[in-house]
Amino acid sequence: MKFRWFSMLIVVIPFIANAQDTPQKQDSITTKTALVPKDSLAIEDGKTIDLIANDSIVMIDGQPTFEKKADNKYNLQDYAQAAKIDSLWLQELHNMATFDSIYKTVSNLTYTKVEYVDLPTDTLKARLKRLNARTPFNVEYNPSLESVIKNFLKNRHKSLTRLMTVAQYYFPMFEQELDNYDIPIEMKYLAIVESALNPRARSRVGATGLWQFMYATGRQYNLEVNSYVDERSDPMKATKAACEYLASLYKIFGDWDLALAAYNSGPGNVSKAIRRSGGYKNYWNLRPYLPRETAGYVPAFLATMYIFEYADQHAFQPKITETPYFKSDTIQVKKLITFDQISELIDIKVEELQFYNPSYKLDIIPNVEGRDYALRLPIDKIGVFVSNEEAIYAHVQAENDAREKPLPQLFKMDSKIRYRVRSGDYLGRIARKFGVRVSDIKRWNGLRNNNIRVGRRLTIYPKKPAFTNVAPKKSKKKVNPNAKVYVVQSGDSLWSISQKFNGVSVQNLKDWNDISGTKLKPGMKLKVSK
Repeated sequence: MKFRWFSMLIVVIPFIANAQDTPQKQDSITTKTALVPKDSLAIEDGKTIDLIANDSIVMIDGQPTFEKKADNKYNLQDYAQAAKIDSLWLQELHNMATFDSIYKTVSNLTYTKVEYVDLPTDTLKARLKRLNARTPFNVEYNPSLESVIKNFLKNRHKSLTRLMTVAQYYFPMFEQELDNYDIPIEMKYLAIVESALNPRARSRVGATGLWQFMYATGRQYNLEVNSYVDERSDPMKATKAACEYLASLYKIFGDWDLALAAYNSGPGNVSKAIRRSGGYKNYWNLRPYLPRETAGYVPAFLATMYIFEYADQHAFQPKITETPYFKSDTIQVKKLITFDQISELIDIKVEELQFYNPSYKLDIIPNVEGRDYALRLPIDKIGVFVSNEEAIYAHVQAENDAREKPLPQLFKMDSKIRYRVRSGDYLGRIARKFGVRVSDIKRWNGLRNNNIRVGRRLTIYPKKPAFTNVAPKKSKKKVNPNAKVYVVQSGDSLWSISQKFNGVSVQNLKDWNDISGTKLKPGMKLKVSK
């Protein structure tokens, strides 16, 4: 926060304090000291106006509003800014490669002997015995489980370290919900095998979210899916639904291993495997009769449980984060608002908003009568939003009213578009805009690195609508009747054409003809003068 350091005086501003901020109750009112330029106090129409923090926040009769600064940035502040959250896990969460890798590994598990000298078989047997004694899952030693554990330790150390970092954010919330439903706490490892802790993960068959709900199952457990929202990607709502589903499966099978298998393949496939096996109900006896993916599913779960429980013995060193799910909070949204608007107004990255609010498919929070949609923010940003809520909604309403099309401009799924790179664009932002991956954009356009220049046109196959601010129609420029036109001949280049006309450069030709590249086609008509 930058202040103008001249003629400073102390201004006392009343505000409502949280219980934890003030040990002594004073009718729920306390005071906060802020530094304000001396000449910023004014009386206008009988109202006292205090300009705070570089004239960005204006208090009018105790109500916050704001003005836009010269650099087109808003600088809303809370009265008690907290330290910035540790964002290391943001980078980890958005790594879809981890989900793809786990999905492929679980689907194609092999059980051949794996040499891993750091884990002798006798040591593994002893650890599994201790783990088996304190969990209702069947974690007894067998050669197949040993193969999977050693395979993961040998080949997946880096991705498992990444998952241990992200788990610090989600696991406290998982554990509370699992405990509420009387489900073994170790079930939290299921979300790692299902989604690699990516709330926007989507399998090849359409299962979505941390707990990989199919559409029909999600609807069965009241997870709403529409054009704007997919609650299968809402961490809290999906976790509660997963707990309800797992509890119901345990009632059916009376065994947590079989409940796991049924969660993945459906109760029908497990009951068929029981019949085909001749009546066995032990997972390892049923495994040959289960679908291939499910056959590797429970071993992957048990191997993950072992590795997480004995991470210290295997030299895992995840990055330490101090921001679990509970260090964020929600506020009900009262008007349609976009992530871009929130990002600009309260100074938070769009990527952070996506992390905290993964269920909003288009980066838009709708406002629908009869439905409650919430915005989740880190604690410090919740304070900023609440303290300036009226001003924020007034600004958003004015901006939405001025927009020619208030709803997203829809593109057909898988239809090709040509996108022109704008100033400030980078591949990650463009990928997010259209719901695709950076690797896709690079493949479609033959890019070897992430460097893109302004004006370049990219081929994109959008997976989601792009929200576009429709600018007011500009009046057409008057065409200069005296402007010269040149018809491109075979073999011409921008440079060779520029040499034919005095005072004309290659850049002139690009600017006058709205050209970003250098390729020309015979027959093209180019302006060669203003």
